[in-house]
Amino acid sequence: MSTMNWKRRFTLCECAVMVLLLGHMTSALEVPLDSKVLEGLPQPPTITHQSPKDYIIDPRENIVIHCEAKGNPHPSFSWTRNGTHFDVEKDHKVITRSNSGTLVIDISEEKAEAYEGVYQCMARNEHGTAVSNNIVIRQSKSPLWSKERNEPITVQVGVSLILHCRPPAGLPPPIIFWMDNNFQRLPQNSRVSQALNGDLYFSNVLAEDTRNDYICYARFPHTQTIQQKQPITVNVLNDRPAGERKPSFMYPSGDSSTVSVLRGETLELECFADGLPTPEISWTKANGDLPNDRFSFHNFQKTLKITEVMEADGGDYHCLARNRLGNAQHIITVVVKAAPFWISAPRNLVLAPKEMGMLICHVGGNPKPTITWLVNGVPIENSHKDPSRKIEDNTIILSDVQTGSSAVYQCNASNEFGYLLANAFVNVLAEPPRVLTPPNYVYQVISNRQAMLDCASFGSPIPKITWFKDGQTAIVNGDSYILHENGTLQINVAQPLNSGKYTCVATNSLGNRENHVYLEVKEPTRILKQPEYKKVQRSSKAVFECKVKHDPTLIPTMTWLKDNGELPDDERFVVDSDSLTINDVTQEDEGTYTCIMNTTLDQDSASATLTVVEATAAPPIIYERPDPPRDLELTDQKERSVQLTWTPGDEHNSPVQSFLIQYEDSLHEQDVWNNMTEVPGTSTTAHLDLSPYVYYSFRVLALNDVGLSEASIPSNQYRTNPASPDENPSDVEGTGTEPDNMVISWNEMTGLQSNGPGLQYKVSWRQKDTDEDWMSIIVANVSEYVVTGTPTFVPYEVTVQAINDYGSGPKPEVVLGYSGEDRPTMAPESVKVLVQNSTVAEVHWEPIPPSTVKGKMLGYKVSYWKEKSLQKEDSKPEKPQELTFSGNETEGRLPDLQPYSQYSINVRAFNGKGDGPPSTNQKFETPEGVPGPPTFLRITNPNLESFTVEWGPPVDDNGRITGYILKYQPINNTEELKEMTLLANETSVILENLKYSTRYKFYLNAMTIKGSGPIVTTAITIMDEALIRQPAVEAGKARPVGPVFGSVNFSLEEDHAILNWEYTGDENNVYVEYMLDNSKEAWKREAVNGSRTYQLKSLKAGMTYRVRVVAKDHGDATVHSTEELLIAVPAMTSRQVDIATQGWFIGLMCAIALLILVLLIVCFIKRNKGGKYPVKEKEEAHQDPEIQPMKEDDGTFGEYSDTEDHKPLKGSRTPSNGTVKKDDSDDSLVDYGEGGDGQFNEDGSFIGQYSGKKEKDTAEGNESSEAPSPVNAMNSFV
Repeated sequence: MSTMNWKRRFTLCECAVMVLLLGHMTSALEVPLDSKVLEGLPQPPTITHQSPKDYIIDPRENIVIHCEAKGNPHPSFSWTRNGTHFDVEKDHKVITRSNSGTLVIDISEEKAEAYEGVYQCMARNEHGTAVSNNIVIRQSKSPLWSKERNEPITVQVGVSLILHCRPPAGLPPPIIFWMDNNFQRLPQNSRVSQALNGDLYFSNVLAEDTRNDYICYARFPHTQTIQQKQPITVNVLNDRPAGERKPSFMYPSGDSSTVSVLRGETLELECFADGLPTPEISWTKANGDLPNDRFSFHNFQKTLKITEVMEADGGDYHCLARNRLGNAQHIITVVVKAAPFWISAPRNLVLAPKEMGMLICHVGGNPKPTITWLVNGVPIENSHKDPSRKIEDNTIILSDVQTGSSAVYQCNASNEFGYLLANAFVNVLAEPPRVLTPPNYVYQVISNRQAMLDCASFGSPIPKITWFKDGQTAIVNGDSYILHENGTLQINVAQPLNSGKYTCVATNSLGNRENHVYLEVKEPTRILKQPEYKKVQRSSKAVFECKVKHDPTLIPTMTWLKDNGELPDDERFVVDSDSLTINDVTQEDEGTYTCIMNTTLDQDSASATLTVVEATAAPPIIYERPDPPRDLELTDQKERSVQLTWTPGDEHNSPVQSFLIQYEDSLHEQDVWNNMTEVPGTSTTAHLDLSPYVYYSFRVLALNDVGLSEASIPSNQYRTNPASPDENPSDVEGTGTEPDNMVISWNEMTGLQSNGPGLQYKVSWRQKDTDEDWMSIIVANVSEYVVTGTPTFVPYEVTVQAINDYGSGPKPEVVLGYSGEDRPTMAPESVKVLVQNSTVAEVHWEPIPPSTVKGKMLGYKVSYWKEKSLQKEDSKPEKPQELTFSGNETEGRLPDLQPYSQYSINVRAFNGKGDGPPSTNQKFETPEGVPGPPTFLRITNPNLESFTVEWGPPVDDNGRITGYILKYQPINNTEELKEMTLLANETSVILENLKYSTRYKFYLNAMTIKGSGPIVTTAITIMDEALIRQPAVEAGKARPVGPVFGSVNFSLEEDHAILNWEYTGDENNVYVEYMLDNSKEAWKREAVNGSRTYQLKSLKAGMTYRVRVVAKDHGDATVHSTEELLIAVPAMTSRQVDIATQGWFIGLMCAIALLILVLLIVCFIKRNKGGKYPVKEKEEAHQDPEIQPMKEDDGTFGEYSDTEDHKPLKGSRTPSNGTVKKDDSDDSLVDYGEGGDGQFNEDGSFIGQYSGKKEKDTAEGNESSEAPSPVNAMNSFV
């Protein structure tokens, strides 16, 4: 029997939690130490707290070495240092804490190095000695950087470069980073990055890498000090740049290297490559994939990090550096070693005298650890001999233990990489049972929830717990109850009938003890009417209702919240028992109101939003879908749950009603989003229950009255660890397909339900109500299993349990199945037929014995068929009809029989497999019935006053035809209906003396001795011209006669055709139908509503149409039609357009007129300011030496005049080159008088005399004939 099967837990309500397990083999148990309950119970020492094995101390603080232990009596403590006894009382700087073994060493006046060493604590009492780990005390160190002088480094653009850090060795090692003089971190990327040892690698350098402040810093975390290296200067030259090259490795060097790592630690592999362009780094593992859930890339893919290393992680890892010129590969061989690790640590044993037990020290490691045993801190080979103790490698076997042989055993497992030390006591006790749960405790639980009734006990040997309800038979494990190993009774779904008194009895060989508890199952609290969303006007009243139902024995408390806080302290807020009223509403009252109904056991809540609007009319509010939530964050991350928080987006005037949370499982169904849960619109967090072995991503959508928002950006991925299945396959069935098999089927579980890799199904079955053992088989990737060799239709108990690599699912539910069916083997007997009338009969039979059913009885099938008609000798048998009667019915009705016929009938049983043998055919006859309608009724040989009525005998005579009845009368006339009785052999009659132009209707039916059959009708109008012959009328229908068309005429207007026609008759379904000539399309039609004239507006110009007028019956069949008319619609003639009335033409004319007016104004101004400049003569008269050269070289100023008159120019002067100087003033001319003397202007230019006489233009010498400059024209407006 495995020691793991004895793990038990005991919960003490309102007392200390105590756990105990006793039995023939017991482990992982502690003796409860609550003095009020178990005063004086002995227990060997147990170390409860100790300092870590490698303890690095801060020299600025006192040294505290922890050692805490428990036991009864309380243990005493002693220490060793470096393997020898450490007398703490002789060192005044060492203090031992009260009731503890913890040492506090004052080093304020002493160097910490004096107390470095290996310490071990021992806790002992009269029942044994427990020892701590070897605690190595070392002082933290943060040494200074060695002095060095760094010479500037000069490199060419494009070469690779390594800047070495070489930090001082500290304890613990420092954290390295590179910064500049301004204490800003140096940027790193795929080209420049830092190695684990602190060196800075450049795959290729650029000109901007030139700087004089590359500084390596080392931060020592224990002492919180930072040391810096001397700055390094790098000069990058560009006179001989390096060319492009394929990658090569700077680190590690060569083609391969080896790295060792310990199991459970973190493996970090790195590669740095030289190359231009900058190489890209990728990683692969030979003969395998990287561990999906434990690896990550860092430092721009240059570092591969694998956490919690396992033996399977060993092997060759390929680092590949690639650029467009080629690639390089380095192989790193990873060797995984392992310090000792626990597979199963030894557990405490509590044994009764004469019992036996085992201490197992199961460890792993590489190389394999050496295991040594100690007892009370002494090597077991040096301790006193104990005949009840036997050592076998990693196991100590104890047998026939005696009182007083309690001790503490130590297991030490070690190899070259470390050691493990575990204490496990053996406590030999003889104690009668004690129930630790308080007596008469009352448990209250809400209906349909789980109830847990505790029965915590203690005793040695371990007591057996038995439960009774209301003093009756002992409760056993089943669907309703679960008995836990710790004595707790679990009721999965508590119902009112589970209320009552429960008694638990604890029994061992030394006695028994019982305890009584009570269970009360209460009704749940439910809000029956929830508060609703309110939109009210300012200063009005808002009422929120919240009606609740609760258990009458529980005291309810109603609480109202506003925006998840208390209601305002305002008398306007009135809280009643089931409502909240807000009087004189203000804008500040807007928000979400929540009613919460609390009882001592449960609560229910509901929320609604209040929106306040102005009383005056407001512009319409635009309501839109909400914006998607944002800022998704995962918090409170646990193995099976996580907290998701988000920030809502804009509601767009419509409050968010709820948030829909979806998830994606990228491990099993990538890019598939599933709905997970929905929370109220007032929430911004959700607690999500998770399944194992899922790679979750979450997103949130918001819902308001308008609709659902877009999805938010997904959250970060959250991965859960594998575990054993939480559930088993659903819809388990056992159904046979053959008489000797049973197919066990189920719904395959999804990847989300599997909880881990290696999903399989354990299929079990056994025949019900027998002593047979369960048969089982394990299958995978299927949804059914076929059990062969079974008896026919026998009940089986069937289970299907899910299993994966991490364990089995819960105990599966037992399902009742059946093996395959066979057909019934016996036919029903005593079949009798009782004829009720001509169309109905009753059949009766005796049921077959259950033993002959051979399956699940589904019912009986009655087959019957018409053999022949008793009237017609040449009739043939008809196809059999079948009626099914379910269950164990033994009679049934046969409807819709043919009168006057002979029938045969038989009965057979059927089950899920098929039909059994039929009974012997029985014959019966049906009596005569009324006949069917005549096959046709038609009018022939019409003339002005008579015609012939013809008909055909009924198809279904249903007996012997005795005659016919013909009735007729004018339609819409008060004349009496005339009736004629005709013989059975007659099929026509001539009617005379009828009125012409009168419409008659005729009625005809056949007769048998049972009565008259259904009537057929027809109608005809007696006209004074020949009638168009009509086809025969089917039985039961009237022939459409009467309405006819006269002449049809049409006329064409500009955009439509007008049709006129003559029409007689009383039919109203008249239509005009038309279609394009030579078209294959269907006729289009328009109703005329009783008119004789119609405008057809749907015709297109230039097209030819076929048109007709038709009359239709109520079945939409055409009964009359005019001749087709051919209507050619002329093409539309173009209309003359008077251009003078067009808007665009008028606008154009106005624009031209305005332009002419502007030009006239400009010409008028120019005329007033124009004139002649007679300067030529003056220049010739006054031969200025400065002007003469100008005349010779560039031409002289000639006469400047307007072409129409020679009025003086009253504007600015224009140079001979046609330009205007900006410095010349418009007011620089003086005294423009007629016959005035010539003068100089302000800049010294000669103006000369201006004449107002009109003279002819001359062209003498170098006179200018140029037109006035545009600039001059502009100046003339000044």
